[in-house]
Amino acid sequence: MLDKLYTTKEAAKLLHRSPRTLETWRVKGNGPRFVKMGGKLCMYTEEALISFLDAGVRCSTSDKGVQNG
Repeated sequence: MLDKLYTTKEAAKLLHRSPRTLETWRVKGNGPRFVKMGGKLCMYTEEALISFLDAGVRCSTSDKGVQNG
């Protein structure tokens, strides 16, 4: 079964960010994974949004979490 797909606007609302922030994250490659559909349409799976949030979980303010790269 396929995950629900969220538009940039819907995903931004769930993440408490602006759609512009998600667009910037896509360019920089540091946001949630997305599915490119056609020319400009980008969608986010529920799994990708949950994984992105899970990656930001910390135990304290000094916890740096898992480093990318």
